[in-house]
Amino acid sequence: MTVDKELEKLSRLTPPAATPEARARALAAAMQAFDSPGNNAATPQGNAKGWRQSSIINWIWSPAMNKKFLAGSALATLLVIPAAGYLAIELTRNGLPITDQTEIAGNLSQNGVSKQPAATAGQPVAVAPQAPAGNASLAEQSVADAQALQDKETPALAKSGAARMSEFDANDVAALTNKPEGSAAALGAAKRSAPAAPGIVPQRQFAEPMAAIAPSPAPPAEGRVQVQLDPDRERFANAAANPIKSVATDPVSTFSADVDSASYAFVRRSLTGGAMPDPQSVRVEEMINYFPFDWPGPDNADQPFKATVTVMPTPWNRDTELMHVAIKGYDIAPATTPHANLIFLIDVSGSMDEPDKLPLLKSAFRLLVNRLKPDDTVSIVTYAGNAGTVLQPTRVAEKSKILSAIDRLEPGGSTGGAEGIEAAYDLAKQAFVKDGVNRVMLATDGDFNVGPSSDEDLKRIIEERRKDGIFLTVLGFGRGNLNDSLMQTLAQNGNGSAAYIDTLAEAQKTLVEEAGSTLFPIASDVKFQVEFNPERIAEYRLIGYETRALNREDFNNDRVDAGDIGSGHSVTAIYEITPKGSPAVMNDDLRYGAADQVPPKTSDSAHQGELAFVKMRYKRPGEDKSALITTPVNDGNAVATVDAAPQDVRFSVAVAAFGQKLSHVAAVDTYSYQAIADLAAASRGTDAFGYRSDFLGLVRLADGLSQR
Repeated sequence: MTVDKELEKLSRLTPPAATPEARARALAAAMQAFDSPGNNAATPQGNAKGWRQSSIINWIWSPAMNKKFLAGSALATLLVIPAAGYLAIELTRNGLPITDQTEIAGNLSQNGVSKQPAATAGQPVAVAPQAPAGNASLAEQSVADAQALQDKETPALAKSGAARMSEFDANDVAALTNKPEGSAAALGAAKRSAPAAPGIVPQRQFAEPMAAIAPSPAPPAEGRVQVQLDPDRERFANAAANPIKSVATDPVSTFSADVDSASYAFVRRSLTGGAMPDPQSVRVEEMINYFPFDWPGPDNADQPFKATVTVMPTPWNRDTELMHVAIKGYDIAPATTPHANLIFLIDVSGSMDEPDKLPLLKSAFRLLVNRLKPDDTVSIVTYAGNAGTVLQPTRVAEKSKILSAIDRLEPGGSTGGAEGIEAAYDLAKQAFVKDGVNRVMLATDGDFNVGPSSDEDLKRIIEERRKDGIFLTVLGFGRGNLNDSLMQTLAQNGNGSAAYIDTLAEAQKTLVEEAGSTLFPIASDVKFQVEFNPERIAEYRLIGYETRALNREDFNNDRVDAGDIGSGHSVTAIYEITPKGSPAVMNDDLRYGAADQVPPKTSDSAHQGELAFVKMRYKRPGEDKSALITTPVNDGNAVATVDAAPQDVRFSVAVAAFGQKLSHVAAVDTYSYQAIADLAAASRGTDAFGYRSDFLGLVRLADGLSQR
């Protein structure tokens, strides 16, 4: 039986004369002839096989073809096309399965592609089950074609059906590789030897591009690829907004200073990522304190702070007022900054293996090192399961050594943060600089999962170590498992501050532009206490500082830890106050009066005209006894309209309104995002670094997202 004879018989069966049974028998005989030994694709007779099969296919699909053939082929097409398309997408996206094999056999199969890789160990090769022998169905051939599509570097393999069979014989392969052997192995060798583009990491190489491939798993029943994301494990401190308090029963408000800015950066990343932030991630005071303000500062270092108080109408409630307290710290001249002993405590656990974690962290610390003075020292401690010292205390004059140590950091392992903290503080104490700055800079995504890992355990370790006069900076990186609650605990209890680094620009702001306030403290344990005059003020509400609240008696207790302020830092606190007699008063007067209320001695009391009295306590670095600064607030601090308030005051109030709205505070429910944007735009002023313009963009994003 030969191919020519069978084709001649088939050609005599013209559509009008042929019965379905006769046409089927003729086609089967022709296909059997194609698969006979005498028609191997490598022989001259076999080279004609491709166009002959094309002729048969064209004959089958003639206008007069039998309905049974049409129905069967249509069904096969409906089954094959989705499977082939899905298979091609999966192969392109996920790559081929790999096994430890070496060379693929050089001989070609009947369609010009070898299906049998050699079983010699040494090189990875794509492996698939043996292709079916005999008369392959159209469906099987279509799947084979889809498999071949994954090799993007061999365009001819993308061709389908008989045309591909006729073109890809041994001679074609030889022409592609310029090798006389004409083997698929030669083509694979040529691909492996091609150099990668500079700066590009080569993709996984497969032994031979023409080797058969294993089919991908079938898609889910609904025909969609289901992507399972890791659960969101971010943690935030659960703190309810401060309530309205009656001055008659609770006239004193006490809280710790907070100069952190982590919340604003986290909110920004959420909004620019297309999602409203978690309300618990919004700390209004950190959003306000993110921005540099031109508050009046002290004239010299003898008094490290100066307070400026403004009383103004509330933009979101015409029946209340805002008492705006702005504190500016003394700004140390760069030439007089003390020597710094910095210990970089870097999380290199497996969870840090993401672009916005360890790679960004390394770039951020490179910026900081370039900012330091030659006589400053840097050490590096890493932790991932076990802590290790990567770099002993090294002067910044040897900058290349420090940068090289940073560049070598690689992620891997679990997170044993407690051991790393202990090792970093030991190293800081070993290289302690008297009358200088000794600071541990912890950089992490907060995923402490080995050893003591509860917030309370780590808080205890930090509290014990802060007695050594070593400050702490906590830098958060990445999303997905950020432990913001732990970062706040460490910063608040370790003479420290916290920031969140989501971009290199944020690293530049925090570690370069604001390096003085980040690194060089001017006061520790800074506390605020405000007493309101019950004859003038009926109620008050502190905006923000929920996680910084202190008991009234803590203010005069020097053993109680509080926040620290760095060189040039500004701190802003805003109270919404309700004047006595205002229709906005929420609490009824007491029937019997306050039990502890002492009536004024005379009607013309010296303090009768005061609205409130502001007190601040602080310790100078290295001292144990606190000092006191006081500021009375009276009608001279008030302005009649919002527009009459200073520009920076108005902008900070806009930020406060935005933070409250994001955290769902009821007081600003009727104050729109557009009103916030208008207030901020009118008070933007000089915006050298574009921070205020960016804020306006965030307000607009929140407005759009909230209307979905």
